[in-house]
Amino acid sequence: MKQIVIASRNDGKVREIRNFLHGLDFDVKSISDFPNVPDVTEDGKTFEENALLKAKYVFEHTKITTIADDSGLEVHYLNNKPGIYSKRFSGEKANDLSNNLKLLDELKNVDMDNRRARFRCSIVLYNSLYNGLSFEGKCDGYIIDDMKGDNGFGYDPLFIPVGYNKTFAELDLVTKNKISHRGKALTHLRDFLEKIF
Repeated sequence: MKQIVIASRNDGKVREIRNFLHGLDFDVKSISDFPNVPDVTEDGKTFEENALLKAKYVFEHTKITTIADDSGLEVHYLNNKPGIYSKRFSGEKANDLSNNLKLLDELKNVDMDNRRARFRCSIVLYNSLYNGLSFEGKCDGYIIDDMKGDNGFGYDPLFIPVGYNKTFAELDLVTKNKISHRGKALTHLRDFLEKIF
C-alpha cells in the first residue's frame, strides 16, 4: 500500500481529507505522524503558493507523496479579507473562536446583502514525479451574524452556502464534502489519483 502524507496538523482538515480518500489504496498519514518535521513558514501571496510551499517542504522531509491545501474565506465587503490570512485573522495566537469573533466585529451593522463571501481552496500534490500539481475548488455563500452548529472548524459556524439554510457547521460531513471548496478540490485530486495510481 502506498503512503501519502497530509501536510497539516489541523485535525478537522485531516479528517475531511482522509474521509475523501477513503477506499483508495493509500495509507494516509498526517504531518502529526512525523513529529520531527518542523512547521513551514507560509509566506506565499496566494492559496496555491502556500499549498505548494507546504507540500514541497513536507515531501523534502519525508520523501513520501504529499498533499497540502491552503484555503480561506474571502468576504467581498472586506475586500476579500481575511483571504490567505484566514487562519491568523485575529493575530498570531488566533484560534477559531477569536477569528470568528473578529469577523463578526468587522461585519457589525452590515446588512445581509453585503455579507457575500466565498471559501476558496487550493490543493497541491507533490512527489518526485509531480512537482506541484494544483487542484482548485470554491464555494459561494454569505456570513450570518451569529455562530451556529458544532460540526466543522474555522469559519464554518458563520458560513451558509448558496442554496442552503444551514451553516457548514450544521451540515453533515457527507453533504459538506459534496459542496464545499475543499470537497470540490479533493474531488479533482481523487479523480487524478484514481487514474494515475
